[in-house]
Amino acid sequence: MKIFIARLAGTPVFDPAGDQIGRLRDVVVAVSGSAPPPVHGLVVEVQPRRRVFVPITRVLSIESGSIVFSGRINMRRFEQRASESMVIAEMLDLAVEAGGERMTVLDLAMEKTRTSEWLITKVALVKGGSGLGLRRRGANLIVDWGEVSGFSAVQKDQGAAGLLAAFESGRAADLASALHTLSDKRRAEVAAALDDVRLAEVLEELPEDDQIGILSRLEPERAADVLEEMDPDDAADLLQDLPAEQAEALMALMEPEEAAPVRRLLIYPENTAGGIMTSEPIILPPNSTVAEALAHIRHQDHIPAVATQVYVSRPPVETPTGRFLGLVHFQRLLREPPATLLGTVMDDSLDPIRPDLTLKQVTSYLATYDLVAVPVVDEAGRLVGAVTVDDVLDHLLPGDWREDEDNGGGTEHDD
Repeated sequence: MKIFIARLAGTPVFDPAGDQIGRLRDVVVAVSGSAPPPVHGLVVEVQPRRRVFVPITRVLSIESGSIVFSGRINMRRFEQRASESMVIAEMLDLAVEAGGERMTVLDLAMEKTRTSEWLITKVALVKGGSGLGLRRRGANLIVDWGEVSGFSAVQKDQGAAGLLAAFESGRAADLASALHTLSDKRRAEVAAALDDVRLAEVLEELPEDDQIGILSRLEPERAADVLEEMDPDDAADLLQDLPAEQAEALMALMEPEEAAPVRRLLIYPENTAGGIMTSEPIILPPNSTVAEALAHIRHQDHIPAVATQVYVSRPPVETPTGRFLGLVHFQRLLREPPATLLGTVMDDSLDPIRPDLTLKQVTSYLATYDLVAVPVVDEAGRLVGAVTVDDVLDHLLPGDWREDEDNGGGTEHDD
């Protein structure tokens, strides 16, 4: 049975007891000449964001919805050998030749032989060279591995449509994890193929060095467009890590209304409530109804922590607002009739915090009152933002927490 690998991206991986231990992120093969490459194993991502190697000899079954392996898994972080290739990360989107025509790789299929060895036997292709701007629905051609040449060539512009298709339905954090493992060249190719919104989402999930590396490779105008699509607090954090001149040049290219909240956040010191807060919580005037508040909460752009409560203030209701009046928790909104005015059900007993509160003080405040978010108010009583629990976690964790640099580092995998 032929199994197309790109379709397996993100498939849950289970141990013999039926417990899920992670998700498939790639397949490791050894390409050498025209012979079908043997499959060495699977790269599986386990929590917290660690990629480990599962030898193909331990795989019991591979189906569209699950992969089951036998034995124990080696939890050492996977390190690719020089003789190996990664199917999803490196081989999709390559420009190759088949039947005298230039083609682009959309997918590769592996198959188990009579001797129980797994080999890459088929290649799904689409006509045209690499760098295809759009995902093509279905392959124009599926051929044997031996009919294709060009896999070993180093290509200047590989494109990324196939790789992105493999992660199309996944979370931004999954694609960010995949980008983190790529070479600088391949990472730049993938970033170039993403639209501004998706790239902004992915940047927010990447380590600082990766963020800077990707942003620096973009044309300044596009870098500014991507910053506009990021949450203002994430954009401010990234700009703080750039040289001052570069940061200022990028903000000058941003639309003034998009740059304004970022500039406001940059005036606050790092590791203070003002420095870590989001400047775009849900804010409504007191004469808004419960139905209107619930409609705002349903908006898909709001992360769960932001959507847990609505802040009530005098107009204007964009930060910095008029005088802060109180807040309404999501659970309270669910219990009230839709026509109820927020001013009659808001909670004004919770004291907001000031922008100069330290990270430690903010953490203690959230823990003391069992909150997932807290309003931030300036000395004039205006709502300037809100600190959410995910903001706090991002700043409490080590700066390299996304990189999974564990004790002892990585080693090459065992066969």
